[in-house]
Amino acid sequence: MKSYKPEIIAIIPARHASTRLPGKVLKDICGKPMIQHVYERVSNVPFIQKTIIATDDKRISQAAQKFGANTEMSPKSCKSGTDRIAWIVKKMTDIREDDIIINVQGDEPLVALQAIEKLIKTISCDSHVVMASLMTKISDVNELMSSDVVKVVVDKDNFALYFSRSPVPFSRDKGETDIFYKHLGMYAYRKHFLLKYAKMLQTRLEKIEKLEQLRALENGYRIKMAETEFDSISVDTHADLEKILSLFR
Repeated sequence: MKSYKPEIIAIIPARHASTRLPGKVLKDICGKPMIQHVYERVSNVPFIQKTIIATDDKRISQAAQKFGANTEMSPKSCKSGTDRIAWIVKKMTDIREDDIIINVQGDEPLVALQAIEKLIKTISCDSHVVMASLMTKISDVNELMSSDVVKVVVDKDNFALYFSRSPVPFSRDKGETDIFYKHLGMYAYRKHFLLKYAKMLQTRLEKIEKLEQLRALENGYRIKMAETEFDSISVDTHADLEKILSLFR
């Protein structure tokens, strides 16, 4: 059989029922809904063959169709963005087992193209890597101490050892200042692993930390992390939205 180069499909999960800022992906940012900014940025990444918005809400689907986006409806019963993506990927008969799925959050309108490219290269260059994600160094002590900022610890080969809302690793001698990394919630999966991952039951540490990526680690799978200098700002509150608006202006 002839070898083939895996195709890369980006899927942007977007739901309307956000707890702290309902309908946030439809909030206007300089004349465009937030989700349009995300979709246009992701669509401009040269390695990506197709970009899809995955949603369970007709308001988001209709808004996306107005600016020409590919959309897929998923059930409201999907508990997470990963579940939503897996549900759609399972229906897509034209995706092969080793094709790569990129999960980009719908509430990050300033997502950097260079960061997405780094993620794609990280999983593409090694066929044994089934899941990858991004991290960036933490320089702000407020971010380090915030439970809203997820931290990641990696081994010498940049595979994740643990994710936590706590400031890990603990620097007992207080001398190390460049060891703290923020996890950026963007993922790449090979199709066969994504479908397997979505079937796994929630794990103990995942439930404690409220971090679904721990499910992969607790089941013995490895997540390859790539370091990037590009941070991302997710919009979870009105204050986040104001910050984004000021940056756009």
